[in-house]
Amino acid sequence: MPQTPEQRRGPERRKQPRGGRRTEDPGGFAPLVLLVGEGEAVVAQSEAVLAKLRFAVTTSPTVEEALRVVTGIRPDVVVAEPEAAARIRLEAPEYLPVVVITDEMRSDREALLEGIRETLRKTGAS
Repeated sequence: MPQTPEQRRGPERRKQPRGGRRTEDPGGFAPLVLLVGEGEAVVAQSEAVLAKLRFAVTTSPTVEEALRVVTGIRPDVVVAEPEAAARIRLEAPEYLPVVVITDEMRSDREALLEGIRETLRKTGAS
């Protein structure tokens, strides 16, 4: 069998933790945050800030999609607008914590981070 040359660029990363959680993953991985929404102010800016602070981040443009994928990706916390958060709380698994984005969180990313961290502390996910 002929050997194929390695096509990888950059350092070896296969053993490093990635965003999604699996049942066999050991503790200590970055908390996975699911951002729900399409708004530029909510998703794009929040995703960049959270990723920079070593949170694993995934996004969902709609509540329907978030509800469909939430059992597969098993996020530690969901961040959503008030209307979306209310529906997620009703239809998602009971154990899943949801952070509701307030007006303060929209304008102050530190308030958003503190809301997420406080929720993670309460649930013991961090």
